[in-house]
Amino acid sequence: MVEIIAALALGGAIVLAILYVRVRGALLQGRRHHDDWDEMMIKRLRDQGYHPFNEYPVDYFLALRDQATCDRVRARLEAEGFAVDVKPIEGESDLPYSLHASRIMRLIVPDIQALSQRMRSLAEEFQGRYDGWAA
Repeated sequence: MVEIIAALALGGAIVLAILYVRVRGALLQGRRHHDDWDEMMIKRLRDQGYHPFNEYPVDYFLALRDQATCDRVRARLEAEGFAVDVKPIEGESDLPYSLHASRIMRLIVPDIQALSQRMRSLAEEFQGRYDGWAA
């Protein structure tokens, strides 16, 4: 009887370990997907003539739920040197406000990836959505 219980406990531990590895891998894969997209976009811009040591206006976009949330996010981003404007989105019921944050910066892959992660975290914190960037 003890052997059966031990075998079941070992089997359960193996199943939990497999689930942990798969969930962790999926989360890391999602992060790599975003990083790859940022890198691909910068490569495309460089192919169009953007130079890595020149500064360009980079625009980040978030969708948020209300004006009060936009005001809180605006305060944080303006403190980080972003110029911010907010517009209501007609016909959008879930996240009816678009926040646009702009900063002059170089198109360097790790810098853009870090700011994209920052914007994703900010959107998540305020139950919004990060819609990407453009230069």
